[in-house]
Amino acid sequence: MERMDPRPRPPASTDVLVVGCGPAGSATATWLARAGREVTVLDAAAFPRDKTCGDGLTPRAMGEVDRLGLGGWARDRITIRGLELRGFGHERRVPWPDGDHGGVASAVRRTVFDDRMRAVAVDAGSTVLDGVRVTGVEKGDDGEVVAVRAGGDRIACQTLVLADGVRSPVGRMLGRTWHRDTVYAVAARSYVRSARHDHPWIGSDLELRDEAGTIQPGYGWVFPLGDGEVNLGVGALATATRPANVAVKDLLRHYARNVRGSWALEGDPHAVTSALLPMGGAVSGLAGRNWAAVGDAAACVNPLNGEGIDYALEGGRLLADLVVAEGPGGELTRAWPEMLRRNYGEAFAIARDAARLLTYPRFLPLAGPVGMRSQTLMSAAVRCMSNTVSESDRDLVARAWRTAGSVARRLDRRPLFAD
Repeated sequence: MERMDPRPRPPASTDVLVVGCGPAGSATATWLARAGREVTVLDAAAFPRDKTCGDGLTPRAMGEVDRLGLGGWARDRITIRGLELRGFGHERRVPWPDGDHGGVASAVRRTVFDDRMRAVAVDAGSTVLDGVRVTGVEKGDDGEVVAVRAGGDRIACQTLVLADGVRSPVGRMLGRTWHRDTVYAVAARSYVRSARHDHPWIGSDLELRDEAGTIQPGYGWVFPLGDGEVNLGVGALATATRPANVAVKDLLRHYARNVRGSWALEGDPHAVTSALLPMGGAVSGLAGRNWAAVGDAAACVNPLNGEGIDYALEGGRLLADLVVAEGPGGELTRAWPEMLRRNYGEAFAIARDAARLLTYPRFLPLAGPVGMRSQTLMSAAVRCMSNTVSESDRDLVARAWRTAGSVARRLDRRPLFAD
């Protein structure tokens, strides 16, 4: 993708200002620009830029990619049929479930995917500026955001969208708070050359052990990329009271040694990065009168598998719809958190409880062997973990998942997406 040099100065004012040009920011900008709004996007990094991520696009994410017009492009890179689960003496191949979200997935490096998403936002009419860091926020007398500061520039806006990632520095300026008493994850990712780079199944190891042989509450993954390499990584769950006592990059290298033969790896992992992931809507103060956080900035990350890109893409579309419906000066303080709770509340609530169980040292060694013995049980687990239970589904698994989520949400001590 060609860079857009020479870099222009930010405009003095814009209708909608989006901070962050990852999938959430680009999707929000694209849908708003397609709706006729004047949109400016700022990103602190210079493109193309990387992010710690598994690079996977699940069927739910692919539904949004299709809406954006990139479905054929993503499928041409590689098509993923489902998961190959391994652990506790068993191996299971689980295809993606059929249903509203379809049964096709893909995988694209974030350096490539984010750059293509940026181009889609530009094609829709957005002005996108990279290498521009927001350093301050100005508020009016009634609490609305009136402008941001980016270095020596002041940019006035009617609506501000925060898509600036898990740490959300601009969100912190506005009072966004992450609550670590709920489950979160630490993860590490790398790339490795592999003779199986075009294998149409994702590798998922549920029995993740460190060098001492201790089972970690998480999993290891191998995402084929179809370009000569695979994305190989590990993730471990934690809470404030039960932190992940593991050096995650060392765990990744140990995992790479364990799967070297089965994945025909060539050479050592490179481009190793790590990240801390707030999950399951464990944030408060994620919206104000004319601003809202979306994607990772809103902790829209699945507590069971660490996936966030489908929520980023979908959330961008939902937020754009809300901003258009509310109109200039619309009130987002309660409308946006309520929309997130309505769409993700039940699924995130039960997923948070299930993920919390995994952080207890004795749970996984007992439950893992039982679950992996059953193809039916693991198929149901993949369906729930991949967030492909649709509202229209009326089978036993869907009804049980929704009922459990409803109960978990009512009993949750930490409300999701708290006002």
